[in-house]
Amino acid sequence: MAEIKLAAQVRTEFGKGAARRTRRANLVPAVIYGHGAESVHVTLPAHELQLALRTANVLIGLEIDGKDALVIPKAVQRNALKGNIEHVDLLTVKRGEKVNVEIAVHVEGELAPGGNLLEYVQNTLLVEAEATHIPESVTVSIAGLDAGDSILAKDIPLPKGSVLAGDEDAIVLQVVAAQAEEPAAEGAEATTEA
Repeated sequence: MAEIKLAAQVRTEFGKGAARRTRRANLVPAVIYGHGAESVHVTLPAHELQLALRTANVLIGLEIDGKDALVIPKAVQRNALKGNIEHVDLLTVKRGEKVNVEIAVHVEGELAPGGNLLEYVQNTLLVEAEATHIPESVTVSIAGLDAGDSILAKDIPLPKGSVLAGDEDAIVLQVVAAQAEEPAAEGAEATTEA
């Protein structure tokens, strides 16, 4: 995964009023933490951050007052109505360091014939990977699966360099039989017409 570079400025004002002024200036308040260091409060350019966060678990290289920091997003707060970013929590990482992240689960293939339905029990999978080589997603084949079949976390092939960090016996996908509606009783029809 490529590293995205952003310029950050240290924040000196705090509180709701300061956060509103920051957002009006097309900046996003953020906090950087990790490795036992003190938290650093910064502002980031809103548009560039929005573009960077389109990629899940993106690796961001920040330049803060002439110093470089490597971070990944841990929590992103968005405005419920507008969808714009309100605040971001960033975790400091080092090259070669292992981190636990959630990656998306995608499927390929067709279920066995018979009107079965695929149920996502989990949309993501918790894995441990090197901070500079975090996979974006994992693809699982569902070809030929029938009602009652399921795929466990340990059954999913992970990209090279990644290991499962969550419960290996957790069900990720399962196939369920489609339920048909029961036909209405004839007696019920007669009473509604009268």
